[in-house]
Amino acid sequence: MQESRRERKKRETRQRIVMAALRLIEEQGYEETTVAQIAAAADVDPKTFFNYFRSKDEVLFVDTERDFDVLLRAIAARRPEESPGQVLARMIGEYAAHRRPRVSAREPEELSTVARVVLSTPALQAKGLYMLLDLQQRIADELLKAFPGRLDPITAAAMTGALLGAVQQAGLASVRLGRSQDELWEAARHGLDVALHGLLSIENGDGR
Repeated sequence: MQESRRERKKRETRQRIVMAALRLIEEQGYEETTVAQIAAAADVDPKTFFNYFRSKDEVLFVDTERDFDVLLRAIAARRPEESPGQVLARMIGEYAAHRRPRVSAREPEELSTVARVVLSTPALQAKGLYMLLDLQQRIADELLKAFPGRLDPITAAAMTGALLGAVQQAGLASVRLGRSQDELWEAARHGLDVALHGLLSIENGDGR
């Protein structure tokens, strides 16, 4: 469907707030940056900020809950012929198809800004870790519901942790190396391949 003018303006405003927040946090630190400063830098009223985000930290975790729903729905829509591993692989594919068109193009420097801010701020590290652990538990629970009697809780948890850990760490490594957004998606796909095929399948890979 074609984006309406109103939707485009809302998306542009939202993106302007995000970029203003990242710039300020990078320059002066997360704790020192206020919502009022972000709003001023984005040329919006503070009330407008809260129309898009409930808090300052939410700017750095844009649309997370919506993304989580995409992952969980993919598992719930398990096809009769699919194995647990195939369901998880399709889940990542559906997430990429959902998320990739919605992510504004960013230069490597902008991608690394997000990673640096989150990884260097204890409060954001804690939030990110909590969200990741919560997601892993929710995915494992959904797997158990999708495969009643075929999976036990420990196996479901191990599969989920292996998959998400591989994808996340491969993506973070790509960001730290200063690679482009397209290369970031490719790194995540490589992480998926490693998780699906197992550690013993890696011999002398080129790391791409």
